[in-house]
Amino acid sequence: MTTADPLHRALHDPGPRPLPDEVARLLRTLDAPPRLAAHLRLVHDVACELVEWLEQRYPALPLDREAVLFGAATHDVGKAVHVSELSGPGSVHEEAGRELLLAHGTAPGLARFAATHASWTLPDIGLEDLLVSVADKIWKNKRVPELEDLVVRRLAEVSGRAVWEEFLYVDDTLTAVGDGAQERLAFQAAHPVTAARA
Repeated sequence: MTTADPLHRALHDPGPRPLPDEVARLLRTLDAPPRLAAHLRLVHDVACELVEWLEQRYPALPLDREAVLFGAATHDVGKAVHVSELSGPGSVHEEAGRELLLAHGTAPGLARFAATHASWTLPDIGLEDLLVSVADKIWKNKRVPELEDLVVRRLAEVSGRAVWEEFLYVDDTLTAVGDGAQERLAFQAAHPVTAARA
């Protein structure tokens, strides 16, 4: 592997935080599309920002930081198999991603994010799942009010503050994160959907 290798570049080019080592190894094992690696880095980076903000603002919030970050770093891993869903619509990658992670030894509690990142209305969905879903939207400045409302309600329960007050904090934070969308979109677009093979 050389630094000219498209997957290597997607994993290591300057920009968003690097993926966790175990995720980068998995993507190499799967010979994942470079665009997928770039996308996962971006969503993971945004999830890091959100988790850091939550830890500062809500120190009593029960939150599995590592689960959120792993979930963000792997949420679309099923697109390594269903590559057409990298540039077009589709949800087959969701369950395929969960199964792929399980087959590579990921614990079910962590593999679930690949299947739940687009299913925030499921009963008993956890805050960690909601945060992965938010990161997967806000990286490109897509706002989903019903998803954000679920997060706001969870935060209001913990803080004891009014829902409207929590909404203002969440809205300000997501607006600030969303402001970086153009740079993130450019980073993702700089990496090919498929790597040219010699």
